[in-house]
Amino acid sequence: MKQTQLQGVTRVNMLTKISLITLGVLLGLSGCGDNQTTNQLATEAAVVTVTADETASNTLTIWPELTPAVAKDPVLEAKIAGLISKMTLEQKVAQMIQPEIRDITVEDMRQYGFGSYLNGGGAYPNNDKHATPADWIALAESFYQASIDDSVDGINIPTMWGTDAVHGHNNVIGATLFPHNIGLGAANNPKLIEQIAAITAQEVMVTGIDWVFAPTVAVVRDDRWGRTYEGYSEDPQIVKAYAYAIVEGLQGSVKADFLSDQHVISTVKHFIGDGGTENGIDQGDNIANEQDLYDIHAQGYVGGLNAGAQSVMASFNSWHGVKNHGNKYLLTDVLKDKLNFDGFVVGDWNGHGQVAGCSNESCAQSVNAGLDIFMVPTAAWKPLYENTIAQVNSGEISQARIDDAVSRILRVKFRAGLFDKPSPANRPLSGKTELIGQASHRDVARQAVRESLVLLKNNQSLLPLKPNAKVLVAGDAADNIGKQSGGWTITWQGTDNKNSDFPGATSIYSGIKQVVTQGGGEAMLSVTGEFSPEQKPDVAIVVFGEEPYAEGNGDIDNLEYQRGDKRDLALLKKLKAQGIPVVSVFISGRPMWVNSEFNQSDAFVAAWLPGSEGQGIADVLFTKPDGSVGYDFVGKLSFSWPSTPQQTQVNVPLVQDKSAQAQADYQPLIPYGYGLSYQSASTDAIALDKLSEDNFSATQTLEDLALFERAVKSPWSMYIATNNERQGLSSSVANNNALNIRTMDRVVQEDARLVSFNGSELGTVGLISNFPRDLRAYSNRDSVLSVSIKALQLVQKPLWLGLACEGDCRQQVDITKLVNAKLGDWQNINISLACFAGEPMDFGKITIPFYLTTDAKVDISFSDVVIKTTSTENTIRCN
Repeated sequence: MKQTQLQGVTRVNMLTKISLITLGVLLGLSGCGDNQTTNQLATEAAVVTVTADETASNTLTIWPELTPAVAKDPVLEAKIAGLISKMTLEQKVAQMIQPEIRDITVEDMRQYGFGSYLNGGGAYPNNDKHATPADWIALAESFYQASIDDSVDGINIPTMWGTDAVHGHNNVIGATLFPHNIGLGAANNPKLIEQIAAITAQEVMVTGIDWVFAPTVAVVRDDRWGRTYEGYSEDPQIVKAYAYAIVEGLQGSVKADFLSDQHVISTVKHFIGDGGTENGIDQGDNIANEQDLYDIHAQGYVGGLNAGAQSVMASFNSWHGVKNHGNKYLLTDVLKDKLNFDGFVVGDWNGHGQVAGCSNESCAQSVNAGLDIFMVPTAAWKPLYENTIAQVNSGEISQARIDDAVSRILRVKFRAGLFDKPSPANRPLSGKTELIGQASHRDVARQAVRESLVLLKNNQSLLPLKPNAKVLVAGDAADNIGKQSGGWTITWQGTDNKNSDFPGATSIYSGIKQVVTQGGGEAMLSVTGEFSPEQKPDVAIVVFGEEPYAEGNGDIDNLEYQRGDKRDLALLKKLKAQGIPVVSVFISGRPMWVNSEFNQSDAFVAAWLPGSEGQGIADVLFTKPDGSVGYDFVGKLSFSWPSTPQQTQVNVPLVQDKSAQAQADYQPLIPYGYGLSYQSASTDAIALDKLSEDNFSATQTLEDLALFERAVKSPWSMYIATNNERQGLSSSVANNNALNIRTMDRVVQEDARLVSFNGSELGTVGLISNFPRDLRAYSNRDSVLSVSIKALQLVQKPLWLGLACEGDCRQQVDITKLVNAKLGDWQNINISLACFAGEPMDFGKITIPFYLTTDAKVDISFSDVVIKTTSTENTIRCN
């Protein structure tokens, strides 16, 4: 532990055993995150009251009355009612509980009879990443047989398994992985999308699974959002058409093979407005007016419901401060009553726990709002089950609402034939492992790669290349199938994968090598662009881009590529300086500000996240051996390209908004719909040379970032921890073995916290996010972390104030002398963010922007935790 005494403050680079034990607890977030409710909920509850009153006065005329794609069958409805009449309350609530495979056993399924279960991203049978299709089938079969075992509860209702197959059956080794949605949007080919969805359904059914959590129909408005690549387009009309196509591909046509033994149940998600949150913050607040909510964010649901989608997933985000998982107006009045959706609404990963007044273990509000199935991973499923039963018995949830929810679940199960189909191991496609990644499926994925590529620059018609050339292939994405596939690829984040994890797949380099070798040329791979003088290449293809991420882990605060670490730009410059023509192939989940990289490229291809069939890129970059074009570029931008790093919300005007002002406000670097082909005239091309490389960081407008003012500010939540455990706060009073914490009044009611450390062991209180947050804009300025604090007794051991980032990293300073200097008085402590800089701190991935920790016996009060953009005379600085 290295310590330096500066102006009464000890600065520590904490990578020690004591800090790592605690940090492991602090950062113990898995999967989609532990969405435990916090003290913020008290404030949110007040917002709910106001917004609910306002919503009640809203007219529903904005929303169309859709004709259900699948008409209700009176015979089926009678069958559903008859089955419900035989069910106990416990059996009904069990239908509404969806646990995760890591948190239940076969015996749990036999005892409780859960209506469904899931595998989250990175969850596999036997916790084995390399589980075989046979392992998946065996697990599906065992849970199914347990669910229909009526020896325990006297009821026989088959369970169903849901999975995130978002670009193919992406959790299973060897499956065909298609381009992520952003690439498919650039292809703008709904028929191809339907074909992709049908293939995905087949590969899913090989492993005995019934239900897919797709499509995502978010219409992205701010490209900083970490789920941008899950959106097809910023244009709601593309999203609408794609939603229809992919639902038909997954489920079959309602006029033909609807939910046959070749198809799965689909889920249109996430209802509603997830792509329009403020500042692109995942799980944040969408403040669009209701007309825009429909015109922009609802179009995918119109498309999906018209195709007969049988489930809809509620979204983590809020609409005007009200969490969607608890918004009756949206889930019931709009979706179920006005849009006439008669399938079921499933929650997202513990999303009910974010509703005001709820926790992961208890949320009557979500049921009453219209949620039909709780997605409740972790051991929280059991108390949630028990509490929901108690809430029905107490009258907090009506029996009618439970019966409605269960009716919807059973309706979908009957429509899907789950009561009549053979068990998972005995279905027509089950175990046909030759379908997993089969050649015809990969051919379609390869076609999708070709059609998704967008040619943005092609000076002197450098492309297409002749295959008889000497080609250097460089960049760390060139021979990296995991990187080219992005998040939601075998693991949740798409990380920790090797090429050997993708049997049957091809990297971009391997595709290039095959084409060049067959054409009589020579392909050389050098990630760093090295070559001997006698091997100087005719051309360099540099494949580079974003590292894989999923959900909020991908949230960033501006769109500059490799801000602060321009290693890929250095590679491009090195090659250009040697007189080598450079073709850039950019791997990314969103458009990014790459002006410098454009300037160093003779040709530039936006390849998005192409998936497992990397050879599709070589198909388009190279001619046939005889010089003729085999495949031209056909992809067009479905997202506008930013002109500055700060231009994060550049969206083509809606069809209904062709006003002069809307057109004047639309000023991207490259507009929506742009894309060159080999037939394009030079006059069609936008000049992407000599672009400004000023990232405007000095003039970027930054406002103070409030973390805790009267209440915890979104997306942060408050936690307490010891060396052995961390817990989120769901009430005004909490404790663990090291401390007690409660709300207190400083200026107004409950605007501060009093923490009583008992001195028995190291205790911690702080703020945490479900996902890492990008605070580089603040660290690059003369910003400070400011906190108002008061100690009631002399602090006789170190009191540390710190920040932590993703992984085992944090920096902290000892503020003991400062606090003791004004014992018993409130004071503002301002510490320059520079004090927390240096290895291993990464301000681009902050998970904990503030914590206090000590093993002293002392009472500490604090309030008003803010990152301020300008320092004051009283700022503590570190050299």
